[in-house]
Parts: sequence; C-alpha cells; structure tokens
Amino acid sequence: MTPSALLADFYQLTMLDAYLREGMHGPAVFELFVRRLPPQRNFLVAAGLEQALDFLEQLSFGDAEIGWLERQGGFSQQLLDYLRHWRFKGEVHAMPEGTLFFADEPVLRITAPLPQAQFVESRLLNIVHFQTLIASKAARAVLAAPGRLLVDFGMRRAHGAEAALFAARASYLAGFAGTATAQAAMHFGLPVFGTMAHSFVQAHASESAAFEAFARSRPKRPVLLVDTYDTEAAVAALPALAGRLAADGICLGGVRLDSGDLAAHARAVRRLLDDAGLRQLTVFASGNLDEYRIAQLLADAAPIDGFGVGTALDTSADVPALDAVFKLQSYAGQARRKRSEGKATWPGAKQVARRLGGDGCLMHDSVQLEDEALPPGSAPLLQAVMRGGRRLAPSPALDAVRAHHAAQMGTLPRRLRGLAPAEQPFTAEISARLQALARELDAAPH
Repeated sequence: MTPSALLADFYQLTMLDAYLREGMHGPAVFELFVRRLPPQRNFLVAAGLEQALDFLEQLSFGDAEIGWLERQGGFSQQLLDYLRHWRFKGEVHAMPEGTLFFADEPVLRITAPLPQAQFVESRLLNIVHFQTLIASKAARAVLAAPGRLLVDFGMRRAHGAEAALFAARASYLAGFAGTATAQAAMHFGLPVFGTMAHSFVQAHASESAAFEAFARSRPKRPVLLVDTYDTEAAVAALPALAGRLAADGICLGGVRLDSGDLAAHARAVRRLLDDAGLRQLTVFASGNLDEYRIAQLLADAAPIDGFGVGTALDTSADVPALDAVFKLQSYAGQARRKRSEGKATWPGAKQVARRLGGDGCLMHDSVQLEDEALPPGSAPLLQAVMRGGRRLAPSPALDAVRAHHAAQMGTLPRRLRGLAPAEQPFTAEISARLQALARELDAAPH
C-alpha cells in the first residue's frame, strides 16, 4: 500500500485546522533530533534524508483524502481548500546522510509557514527515525567485522514492506555489501546476494543432487548451504562435485553455515576445504546473528569470511526505537522552548559545529544558535538542501553517501568504536548564548 498524505497523526490535521482558523501562518522552525542516546549506542548515523525530501516535494492531497476528511465532520472548509492546493514551500537544512551525530544535535531543520511545518512532523520522523535506527545498528556490525562481507538478510522479519526496503538501504549506506531483498536491490541499485534454502536440498532425492542442480543453474560461483543434514559430511562430498563441475567450467564460490556451533563448524569446514585443495571457497555464516555474536565468533578466531545479518538488524532488536523528536524552536521570529520535565528543548534555530583533532578524530561538537560564529577550526554540519519546497541540488548517489559515511567512521575516536557503552561518552557542548536564551525564556511569563 503506497503511503498517502494521511500517513500522519490525526492531531496534525486538527491542529492545522485550528492554526488556519486563527490566521497563524507565520514562519516556524522545527528541528528533528534525538534527546538522548540509548546506553547501547555510542553514536548514531543520520539516514533517510533522500526519502524525507521526496516526501516534502511530492506531498499532496487527492480527492480520496479530502473526501475522507469531509466525512469525518468538524473540519472547516478553509482547511479542506488549503489541503486541496497543498504544496510544501519551506526550507530544509540537514546533516548529510551518513554523518555521525549525538544527543541534542539537530539532524534536520524545517523552516516553513507554521501549518506546513507542523503537519509534516509525523512522516518525517517515521522516515528519518527508522533509517537512522538501522544505519546505526549496521555501523556497529561493520565495526565488529572489519574486512568481512556483510549482507542484509532481514526482510522476512522486518516490520512491513517499507521497513524491509529502507533497512536494506540504510545498512548498505552504513557499510554492508548488499542485501538479499530483490526489490531493494532493484529500487536502490544495491548489490544483491542469494544462496539457497534448506527446502531446496530437502526437495531433491539427495543432498549431492541438490548441490549439483543448483550449481548448474547458477554457475557463477554458487554458494551452497551445507547444514541441512550433516554439515561436515556435506562438505566432505564437495571435492568430487567440484571436480565434475570444473570439467564444465563451473567453479564453486563457497559454503554457507546457518545453524549449530558456527565457530566449530567453520573450523571443521575450513579444514576439510583446505585439505581438499578448495582454499578458494569462502565460508559464509547466518542464523540469528548480530554485532555481538559476530564479534565473539571473530574473537574465537572462527574462519568465517562473511555474515548474513537478519532479524537483529532489520528490527534493531537491542534498541528498537530512539528518543527521536521533532519540536518547535521558533515561531514568528520568537524563540520557543518546551519546558516539560525530562523533555525540555534548547530554543531557537540552531547549527551544529564540529571540530576534528590533529589525529582527524572527533574532538568537539557545539550546538549553538544559527547566527553564532563558529568556534575556530569548526565546520557546520547542517547544510541547506531545500528552498521554496524544492531541492537545491539532486540528492547524492547512494554510493557517494556510503563513501561519506565511511569517511565519517574514520573520524570516530577509539573509545567510541567498541560495542560496550563508552566510559567517556561523546557529548555536544551547548553554547553559552544558547544557554542564556533558554534561561531568558524560562524567566518570562507564560
């Protein structure tokens, strides 16, 4: 089902109607940020900007949506006419996709007439939060498995079709080699990977017959799933098969392990392959893997060349949600500050300034008002990407985003590269002017 303009919280519409009735069309600034990092995350990866800009450019209300709203009753004709002629006319500043960020740092800033800026909240969070969640999880797997092939295997347990597609994109952005999801490969231009299922082996009269049939149908370095029955026995039979296939110019690519003690099986399989002169065959592992299990396997010196990561990745199982929010920071030229207990915001339109150390690693981030001078040696992270509701330039190719992210990971200090919570977390400094503005607003009557 293609999302419509009504993929939004209902209160966005009720607030929009009220704004219109009151004539509140002034410019508003909303910012999307994460209040705090989960204990299991030392950093986050900004992702989803391309789809967010697509949403803003393409958002419109058709007859079906307008008709549904009319049938709900209570909405003004002014609102229905406003939506019928909707076109987003705002500005967007955002961190480039793939950028590392931390708590309280705006990832995306919308400046638009208040009704428009308010309405787009729900879907923008829906898009940016999810891809950021998955890219951040995937980046940890990449850190855990340096130099290894990593493939997204998570479609069948993703929470819906769009989630499966976005997870494939976000994980590739963060350094995965590709995906097993065919539509994601087609839509985003990702490398696609696939082996075989246990059912393919079971459907044949014998395991060897299944292997040979598969290899002849997929002759470009096929990877065989060897643990349907007896893993080591299956691998022991491969030299004879490899010889028959080689006579016809077919070379096996590798074997896949999907169950049991993966480290023990990998050692036994590697030894059998090497002893048979099949050193070129790779060992690929899957089966309930995440960055923790991968790190443990490699710490145990398991001879595994690549990993398929599924459920834990596409659901971000250890951190299924981030405390991501989209909050009003300014209206009609006046800074606004939410003061709710535990949910207070830093007011005003802001910029994030980043300084790297002499070693090229992250040294200092400052969250400051947009018009403040940048600290010496710092660079602004939020960049203008949309004006008047239209992109300022085409979105970068996904491979360019991937390269930017790889460069970003090169700036990550050693203390933040582990899977455990860092003893010294990286936190952004809140500028003195921004703190003073917050105090001023707190002292004002409400």
